[in-house]
Amino acid sequence: MAFGTGTGRGRIRSDINVTPLVDVVLVLLIIFMVVTPLLQRGKDVKLPEAAKVDAQHPRTDPIVVSVTADRRVWLESDALGDAAFEAGLRARLAESPGRKVLLKGDKGLSFDDVRRVLALARGAGAKGVALGVEEVKK
Repeated sequence: MAFGTGTGRGRIRSDINVTPLVDVVLVLLIIFMVVTPLLQRGKDVKLPEAAKVDAQHPRTDPIVVSVTADRRVWLESDALGDAAFEAGLRARLAESPGRKVLLKGDKGLSFDDVRRVLALARGAGAKGVALGVEEVKK
């Protein structure tokens, strides 16, 4: 109770009850901890590190393509074979032709693995493919 009666003389005693505040803050913290990993698009991969990263210019929302360490290709959250990937990417690019493609390749992959996916994206009609890297902090 926020207000209680004082002792004896009928004064009003004002106490702040912080228990409901702490309860609400803890519930919000738990919600944010659960939801935050779900906000990442594409498959989770270990990105290669780069000392210098270009400034991001998010004009449009990119299509996220991920290549995991086991050489599986993911279009957003769908694991696809080469033919299905090319068809799916072509369909998404047909919906919005100017959309960029962001390629997130695992740092354990060889260049040939990434080049294969770049060739598939080019065959699907992607005009620009950006490579996802992790910036090295000094």
